Amino acid sequence: MTSRLYPNIIITGTPGCGKTSHCESLVESLNDELRSHFQHLEISKVARERGCIDGFDQERDSSIVDEDKLVDSLEPDLREGGKIIDWHCCDVFPERLIDLVVVVKCDNSVLFDRLSQRGYPDSKITENIDCEIMQVILQEAKDSYAPEIVIELSSEDLETMDDNVERIIQWINSWRENNPDGASNELD
Repeated sequence: MTSRLYPNIIITGTPGCGKTSHCESLVESLNDELRSHFQHLEISKVARERGCIDGFDQERDSSIVDEDKLVDSLEPDLREGGKIIDWHCCDVFPERLIDLVVVVKCDNSVLFDRLSQRGYPDSKITENIDCEIMQVILQEAKDSYAPEIVIELSSEDLETMDDNVERIIQWINSWRENNPDGASNELD
């Protein structure tokens, strides 16, 4: 039986809600504060680097990820623990290897401005705003993981992001206290 000494956390949400900023700030803070080896896995980049791209969706202007190949490639990393997963979907990752799912949400007017600044076409902005309004990613997380490991956090500005990062660090400290020998990577 193998175990991981640090938790794996997914930070997910609609594009533009602040996933990557949260992940980068969290990993920097964790590695400074805990002297640990947390790693930010920006899944879009990881998928390209590991040859997990299966095509390109012209209409959505995005790569199509071979999710099975991606998860197979990531399993050894996740078994190590200490991974902060950054992706707009979360249901592909094995529940036994995930300890916390953070769904980052954002006010629609703020999200609109962020996506516009990125140069997204109107159709992509509308699709992402609709996704946020309908809470698609939050529902996906709730359908895929135990309710006690799914939390939602608002992300409108740097102050709320800093508060969110501090809250996640407190959760990690509690997780480590409750799991001094680590958490099992195996099915219960």
